[in-house]
Amino acid sequence: MKILVVDDDKNIRHSLRRLLEYNGYEVVLTEEPKAAIHAVQSEPDIELVLMDMNFSFSTDGEEGLTLLRQAKLFRPDVPIILMTAWGSIDLAVRGMRAGAFDFITKPWNADVLMERVRTAKSLTNSKTLSNSPLKGEKTGKLTSSSDCFSAKKASPLRGGLVGSLEGSGLVGSSLSGILSTVARIAPTNAPVLITGESGTGKELIAEAIHRQSKRAKGPFVKVNLGGISTSLFESEMFGHKKGAFTDAVSDRTGRFELADGGTIFLDEIGELSLASQVKLLRVLQDQTYEVLGDSRTRRTDVRVICATNVDLRAMVREHTFREDLFYRINLVDIHLPPLRERREDIPLLVEHFLRKACAADNLPAVTASPDAIAYLQTLPFPGNIRELKNMVERAVLLASPLPSPKGGGERLLTAADFRNEAETLTNSKTLSDSPLKGEDSLPLREGWGGSLSSVERSTIAACIARCGGNLSLAAKELGISRGALYRKIEKYNL
Repeated sequence: MKILVVDDDKNIRHSLRRLLEYNGYEVVLTEEPKAAIHAVQSEPDIELVLMDMNFSFSTDGEEGLTLLRQAKLFRPDVPIILMTAWGSIDLAVRGMRAGAFDFITKPWNADVLMERVRTAKSLTNSKTLSNSPLKGEKTGKLTSSSDCFSAKKASPLRGGLVGSLEGSGLVGSSLSGILSTVARIAPTNAPVLITGESGTGKELIAEAIHRQSKRAKGPFVKVNLGGISTSLFESEMFGHKKGAFTDAVSDRTGRFELADGGTIFLDEIGELSLASQVKLLRVLQDQTYEVLGDSRTRRTDVRVICATNVDLRAMVREHTFREDLFYRINLVDIHLPPLRERREDIPLLVEHFLRKACAADNLPAVTASPDAIAYLQTLPFPGNIRELKNMVERAVLLASPLPSPKGGGERLLTAADFRNEAETLTNSKTLSDSPLKGEDSLPLREGWGGSLSSVERSTIAACIARCGGNLSLAAKELGISRGALYRKIEKYNL
């Protein structure tokens, strides 16, 4: 692989050449934009560009942005990694908007820089081989759930990614677009952003990426950022030493240390406060952090996968989410559509959930009638696959299925059985027909016995069930924030 280095500082150019050549790369050095463009045009085997943003006496970055745009005109296929100081992160963000692949800060960490180079090489090679885009891939339909992806048709990936995941709860054929993206990005260390509504299976995709990566033998650490307050963020993520603050009665290992050598999955990253975003950005940028109460800088080797059910681009426009953090976490983005946009997948999902529910409770086999499937395909499913799964499991346990006309001891669930379940969930709204008045209080209901805690727990559980597991919807109905709901869930072990 031949890499073009563009920087007006002689020491930086030669330092990069030594590092890159030591790692087996061929290097071309240039010190100003005109020579860089000549190299891009005359040397077709250049596969990556490392470029500074300022040349000569200029400090506004306009030369760098112009060079970036020109290089992209001549070689749109070549990834460009920008080199910038922390003080010019805003300039790097402008470069990302203009088409840069990534950016690194000066002074750089050699391991981090080489990891970015390898990631650029891997993603570019896989993109070329597949001849399809990585960002915002739209090909194929995704069938997902908090429990499985299910499909039965022949898959072009059979024996590859899909075949290797069949025993792990992730199976598919209509997933070809998404799974091909997973197959291409999994072996790299590229940060991934997974978007989609609650219940669409974002965590499963993250697990699939980890299992197919070179880090598969390492830990997979899941962190729900919506349940971590700003005051506890550093302690939870980076750990603390005994005595670091009043309640620090013992040492605590942070999530990044637990994930070292593996993957960290940051769910609900859109819930993170601006103050916490700044702290997260540093560890994502140079993979270093400090434990609270310890001044020693520690290094972590993790692959970062994030997920959210909110529109981060809109949050960036509203200045509630840092734009530099946004570009850092979504080198590759995968969007999972809601169930209402792929109703044709419902029959396969129902079949899968019925089979699993019967096996889990050692019950006779149950199938769904055509009219039952047709009815389910008319429902809105705001809770997506999670809601469908809950409805199927409840029907298996509570309905009285008819004997199947095919015989063989199978039972048959009809539309009436599922309609009863849907009506039961709708009628349960009377259990909590008024919103909560605050984050730390829940209404007592006449005739409910037990302590305040038991009433609070029952109310939350009923609301979550009624919302089909959609926590955003449940929090809205309860009148509390999503973060507060997460804390209640943890408190009552729901």
